Amino acid sequence: MTTDREPNRADLGKDPRRVSGMFDQVARGYDRTNTVLSLGNDRMWRAATTRAVSPRPGERILDLAAGTGASSVSLAKSGAEVVAADFSPGMIAEGERRYGATSPGGGIRNLSFVQADATDLPFGDAEFDAVTMSFGLRNVNDPKKALRELLRVTRPGGRVVICEFSHPPSGAFNRLYRFYNDRVLPTVAKAVSSNAEAYDYLNESIRDWPDQRTLSAWIREAGWTDVAFRNLSMGIVALHRGRRPRDDRR
Repeated sequence: MTTDREPNRADLGKDPRRVSGMFDQVARGYDRTNTVLSLGNDRMWRAATTRAVSPRPGERILDLAAGTGASSVSLAKSGAEVVAADFSPGMIAEGERRYGATSPGGGIRNLSFVQADATDLPFGDAEFDAVTMSFGLRNVNDPKKALRELLRVTRPGGRVVICEFSHPPSGAFNRLYRFYNDRVLPTVAKAVSSNAEAYDYLNESIRDWPDQRTLSAWIREAGWTDVAFRNLSMGIVALHRGRRPRDDRR
């Protein structure tokens, strides 16, 4: 067991307690570190995800693996009611500190924070018009179960958007990307992160994650239809979309 002061590092076994503890420790500087390590691309990926979700006033949207809520804030600007859910209590606490009712300015009224396990969501059936998950499915120890849970809480006809790291289809660019992840990212992470070892896990989990077509197949197997993906940043990230069938009454 690690203490709050000792770096907590998850591994590819993705034990939920270790994953949660790891994110607890990096919560305060998480968004800044991501911006530095992604060379600013995280903002573009967030904007693309928001456009893909296409939130509308009056809708209820689940943002799972929301972290500190940066993606949720982007969705809430539409006027939709957004629930930011994350497995890490440290991330949720940081999100509430920034955007909750006690934050400066009184927070964002149509945004709420909930601690949640992606494989056992604390929501009723068909509760959301759209569900989305950015850079979180890869950290779940049973991602296929998480995809089924997302389907369960989505109304028939509702939408899913998964934004996740993937594999560039260009061999030459993929080699350059791997060089950055293997050689450059660890050095930069040591300089800007409170837990550089967490970003060693990040690199390992990206390398181990399935490619775009395999993830698309998983989403279909979970029961989603109209599944498609498009690459962002030459395939470093892929944006997957789908719908719950309108006649699905399970």
